[in-house]
This record gives sequence, C-alpha cells and structure tokens, in this order.
Amino acid sequence: MDAKSIQVDEGTADMEFGLKDKGVIVTGGTRGIGFAIANAFAAEGANISICGRTQVSLDAAKEKLARHGGTVHAAACDVGDSASLEVYMNDAHAALGRLDVLVNNPSGFGRTDDDEGWKRSIDIDLMPVVRGSHIAIPMIEQVGGGAIIHISTISALTESMRTPPYGAIKAAVNHYTVTQAKSLAPKGIRVNAICPGSIYFEGGVWDEAKKNNPELYANILASIPSGRYGTPEEIAAVAVFLGSEGGRWVTGQAIAVDGGQAL
Repeated sequence: MDAKSIQVDEGTADMEFGLKDKGVIVTGGTRGIGFAIANAFAAEGANISICGRTQVSLDAAKEKLARHGGTVHAAACDVGDSASLEVYMNDAHAALGRLDVLVNNPSGFGRTDDDEGWKRSIDIDLMPVVRGSHIAIPMIEQVGGGAIIHISTISALTESMRTPPYGAIKAAVNHYTVTQAKSLAPKGIRVNAICPGSIYFEGGVWDEAKKNNPELYANILASIPSGRYGTPEEIAAVAVFLGSEGGRWVTGQAIAVDGGQAL
C-alpha cells in the first residue's frame, strides 16, 4: 500500500477510529487495565472477547460490556496453560467471527528474585504473549491485517529493584515487540507495547499498598511528576488508538503511559 492509497485530507485531523464491528480479544479482561481496555474498544463499536480466572468476575464484566450493544464473549482460561489458551483463542475467534486486535494483558507480577518469582513471570507475562501471538497472527491475516498490543510496564525501562523478575521479563516482551513489528509489518500487522506507570484501581496493587503499606504508596506517589496515580482508562485510551485506524503508522514501539514517572 502506498501513501496515495490512504485517503487523508491535508489540513485536517480526522481521527476516525474505524473500530465498529471489529473483533478484539483482551486476555485478562475482567478488571483493572484489561477491563478498561475491553470497555473502551466496546464503546467504539467493537465486538469483544475477554478471558479471566473466575466465572463470577467474567459474568460481571460481560454484563457491563454488553451495555454497548456489541457481541461479547467471555470464557475462563488459564493463559499459562498452552492448551487452555489455544481453546480460548479459537472459541473467541469463532464467537466474534473475525480478529482484528489482540491485547495481551495478564501479568503474574513476579516480585521475588527466586525460582518461584521468575517462573511466575515467565509462565504468565512472557509465554502467553508468544503463544497468543502465534495463534492470533493467521486470524488477523484473514482480515487483511490489524494490531497486536502487549501490556508491559515502565519497570521494563530501567532497573526494577522491588520486582526483578517482573521488570526483566517485561523487558523481554518489549524486545519481542520490536522483533514482531518488523517481521509482521509485511502482513499488515502492527505490534506495540504499552508501558503503564503506577495505575490505581480498586482491588489493584496500589489500592492494596494504600491500605497495607502507606509509606510505599506515598513514596511512589511522590515519584510521579504529574502528582497522581494513573487510571486504567488512561491506558485504555492509548490501546484504542494503537488498535485503530488512527494508529496505522505506529509499530514497534514501547510507549510509556506514566505521567512522567519513568523520566
């Protein structure tokens, strides 16, 4: 496709997202960042599939997403299990009828610098990204291209003293993002990573810290130049852009969305 085939009027800033009736899979989409991303795509008219660990959380999320009027598929899945992930992805594709955007969101959040911490991050933060992408690529090819979005972290951009496995494995995801972007560009598939800073939501890590470790909560807050924690919706806004026609010329990027926290 050459530049002339893209119809953009000079002097205008037409930001049509073009997501109506597109198929979007969000793994780990029942709460926090994952749900906010699924909800934002649904609000733009996309059909959504989410997976999660408990039926109660899936049912609650599905009910909220269905209010936008599109198709919503929700299923339990252990993303760390390759067979479970493959069954889920195939069922989601069948339910949606097409796949345009894959958002790899789950995190094992390996905190401890030991075998357990590293295994958790590799099993949940890394391998589902690889496996999910491999399953999704031919599905996205069928519709002529689309987007893969990995949810990473600013901990991947510098040292991660409190969570060594988490930061290192997410750095691997960022590196893989660049490799995928270059190899998949000829297929019309864009690949980007979003690196959230500290994001606050009820039941999340920083909600727990506020209640149980107020000193850490205050110290992290003081480190954010913008003076507050981020929201899941602010991550979702970037994801929608990257998955839309508006982001069609963006690929291979690891984008910090952090209020300046990583500066």
